[in-house]
Amino acid sequence: MAGVRAGRPRAVGRLISLVEDGSAALPSIMAALAPDTGRAFVVGVTGPPGAGKSTTVTALVRALRARGERVGVLAVDPTSPFTGGALLGDRVRMQEHALDDEVLIRSMATRGHLGGLAVAAPQALRVFDAAGCATVVVETVGVGQSEVDVAAAADAAVVLLAPGMGDGVQAAKAGILEIGDLFVVNKADRDGAQPLVRELRSMVGLADRPPGAWKPPVLTTVASEGTGVPELLDALDRFRVAQAASGDQARRRLQRSRREVEGLALATLAGRLRREGSAALDDLAAAVRDGGTDPYAAAAALLARTDLR
Repeated sequence: MAGVRAGRPRAVGRLISLVEDGSAALPSIMAALAPDTGRAFVVGVTGPPGAGKSTTVTALVRALRARGERVGVLAVDPTSPFTGGALLGDRVRMQEHALDDEVLIRSMATRGHLGGLAVAAPQALRVFDAAGCATVVVETVGVGQSEVDVAAAADAAVVLLAPGMGDGVQAAKAGILEIGDLFVVNKADRDGAQPLVRELRSMVGLADRPPGAWKPPVLTTVASEGTGVPELLDALDRFRVAQAASGDQARRRLQRSRREVEGLALATLAGRLRREGSAALDDLAAAVRDGGTDPYAAAAALLARTDLR
């Protein structure tokens, strides 16, 4: 635990590997780390493939390091159908920060999870938090309309778009436009950037918000050159202050913790059902198939037969 608290990359990496593998030691480990969590500001970066998420995250990390912060990066990648691992490694995608011990980078496979984040991501974020990362940046897999889990996992959701990837109306169809706390048009030096900015601002302006609520800004960047990144960081700082002052940050983190606890409880329930109720499940499934019972009654019977205490 001392290595994790000191932010040593190898110790952090080993613990996140235990998280991904669902180690039986996790409950005791997380109990020991709990007093060291709750401080990191989690920034989720989401958007369609090709918008420049990795480049933007790299530039954002550079800006955070320039002001002396220890930074964590959780890069969620598509799952390999052959190995079950991430298709892109952390050292491949962020070479600039690979040798900086104050930047803790981890790639994590989605393992088929369709919400844009891996199911182990909440626990991995706790590890980064305990390791003393002031800011943790989560880059999601880039799967379009299903990529909305980042809003639930992050304190601030940054939606990244780029010109030439469809007009604003097409973008509005994706659920990602409903979760953004900040919108960023990357590759703003390309044709079509300003019309996209205008369309986004128009859509943001049409949203129904309570008086005094945060209005998501629409920013522009050329992340490959670092242009607009200081303004993005400034907007994140302003959002953090506004959320803390209004109490929205505390409410958001409460919901995040609630989902995390619920998810762990459901995962434990599912595991016990698989281990202890597989034979009973086959019998009940056959009865449902043959019309001997209905699925609701079968589910109730399975829970009654299985020791879930």
